[in-house]
Amino acid sequence: MSREINTVGVVGLGTMGAGIVEVFARNGIPVVAVEVSEEALDRGQATLVGSIDRAVAKGKLSPEARDEIFGRVGFAVGFGALHDVDLVIEAVPEQLPLKQRLFAELDQVCKPDAILATNTSSLSVTEISVATTRPNQVIGVHFFNPAPVMKLVEIIRTVVTAPEVVADVEALCARLGKTDVTINDRAGFIANALLFGYLNQAVSMLENRYATREDIDAAMRLGCGLPMGPLALMDLIGIDTAYEILDTMYRRGGRDRRHAPVPLIKQMVTAGLLGRKTGRGFYTYEGPGSPKVVPDEHTAPPAPSTLGDAAAISTIGVVGSGVMARGIVEVAARAGFDVVSVTRGEPQTTAVTEAVRASLAKAVVKGKLSQAHQDAALGRITWSNRLDDLDDVDLVIESVVEEISVKKAVFAALDEICKPGVVLATTTSSLPVIEIAMATQRPADVVGLHFFNPAPVMQLVEIVRTIRTSPEATAAADALVAALGKTGVHCADRSGFIVNALLFPYLNDAVRMLEASYATVDDIDYAMKLGCGYPMGPFELLDTVGLDVALAIQRELYLELREPGFAPAPLLEHLVTAGYVGRKAGRGFRDHTNL
Repeated sequence: MSREINTVGVVGLGTMGAGIVEVFARNGIPVVAVEVSEEALDRGQATLVGSIDRAVAKGKLSPEARDEIFGRVGFAVGFGALHDVDLVIEAVPEQLPLKQRLFAELDQVCKPDAILATNTSSLSVTEISVATTRPNQVIGVHFFNPAPVMKLVEIIRTVVTAPEVVADVEALCARLGKTDVTINDRAGFIANALLFGYLNQAVSMLENRYATREDIDAAMRLGCGLPMGPLALMDLIGIDTAYEILDTMYRRGGRDRRHAPVPLIKQMVTAGLLGRKTGRGFYTYEGPGSPKVVPDEHTAPPAPSTLGDAAAISTIGVVGSGVMARGIVEVAARAGFDVVSVTRGEPQTTAVTEAVRASLAKAVVKGKLSQAHQDAALGRITWSNRLDDLDDVDLVIESVVEEISVKKAVFAALDEICKPGVVLATTTSSLPVIEIAMATQRPADVVGLHFFNPAPVMQLVEIVRTIRTSPEATAAADALVAALGKTGVHCADRSGFIVNALLFPYLNDAVRMLEASYATVDDIDYAMKLGCGYPMGPFELLDTVGLDVALAIQRELYLELREPGFAPAPLLEHLVTAGYVGRKAGRGFRDHTNL
């Protein structure tokens, strides 16, 4: 039977420590907030007051409730004030020797049955615990920033943590209204082990000048629905903190190159470019601690008012009959372009026609489109099953099956049919655009235009230039994307482009974590949704996208990059072989037959 924890101590009143103090005080639990000096204590108290006052100003907290919260917090310098608390949580900088010294002192000060907890996000809880004479009473309690808002708490047990200590902390989290996941002591735990490989890879993209910082961040926000782009998130976390976490996970986690800090991160730390807290990181801010980004020498100049010769594009050909092709036909027709929709046969043409009509009708019912606009859009579409009908279009978008041989055959035919100078675009999500381009005699006119599904809803389009793509073709692609009301991001021709190159290795890492029996499907999904603000957990997303699609993309990434960490997880391959490919099959990582 778990005991009730009635008083808590918090050591370290930085952003995280002050947030943890607020969480306990808001939930009626008395807190002793401790720092090492009066100056640090004043800063921590100011952080807490600022957070509570903002809640009052926003009407989320009454002045009376504010006073009650402050009444539950006692501030003190030195560990002596913690002699009678039931639980101590440390939130000091992420340095193992510092935490070990701290726990050795807490072991001497705190009462014998007190639980000692660390808020470390990546260090070994076991190594911290052995600095005490009570390692069985040491546990990891990892809150996420901002602690008052984020619902997740990772509870980390070591091989010697007493079961009753785990039960006590789990019960405490429930009292705090938090969702906990209880896991074993492993580098990065769940959330950071999955998050920081992705962040590190995003920095590598920037370092290699594969895409700009703005395009990388916009791609992940708009393409995946993430609350922040990876580089802006690194600035928020702190580049130095990110380096320490990555370095720890690399050393403790089997030296996986996904976690080896890319050189640019170390260079930025050395140069003092630590993110928001110093006013300069991947972006430049109005001042230290400010969230407001200001232009700097890396900021791209404003786009010209007219991108390319937009007037030269009036008729667009769309080749394909799948969901993506249908969406692009609708988007282009609604944007005022004449569209020639080409499929491989009458049944496919009928299916595309009915799907586009139904989608437009739905938009009318929802009040997003008038009946007149619907009729006008439909009037702009010509339905065909002959590629020869594309002989007079101004731009072609191919959206056939994701097989290189099929796409090359289509492009070879388009090369013969289309007028000179017509831009030929492929919507491939992972195949080499240059290989498709070289099936034509006009590789300079070939570009990647990777729309996201559903095309009428998703704002992002990745504009992929090969080493043969001309500036004129890129400008025409820019003009089209702008005219469609979409946001275009530019990248070079590499497998996965931006979004898939960052997204699918993260999903593969989650499968490997499950495969190792480290955490359950539900706990991993909870960790990423509640701890990182992701709209879907990795296994929810995999079941939605399709495990077969994920496996195909991951194989392409591995074949191109040859990084061992990119090799598809065996469990993913086994599930696909068994036919468990996600929602469309009724079963993937979860059983969907009864949902």
